[in-house]
Amino acid sequence: MPDTDTLSAEDTKLVTLARSARARVGAAEGAAVRDQDGRTYAAATVTLPSLSVTALQLAVASAVASGAKLIEAAAVVTETAALEPAGQAAVRDLAAEAPIHVADPTGSLCGTVTA
Repeated sequence: MPDTDTLSAEDTKLVTLARSARARVGAAEGAAVRDQDGRTYAAATVTLPSLSVTALQLAVASAVASGAKLIEAAAVVTETAALEPAGQAAVRDLAAEAPIHVADPTGSLCGTVTA
């Protein structure tokens, strides 16, 4: 379960959605974002011969395709210790300081990036 002592209920939901997206397809990463209206979008890493998209990039793209103008918060579940730059840049395109929570596959929070 996500570390609920340091995350709000809404951010805990993002970690849970990201974990589920990752597990569903056995992807390297799962991600979820929440837009200005409280809608959530979850995605997993896509790696095809002709297309590679990080989970966070895909979650942001799904939000934008649904009309989102702002990302309030994001979460990434990954086995790596660092947040990948392409996904972070996608979030920053819509929100300069939205928190991006990074959790391990068990849902334990590793850290939060705000800039």
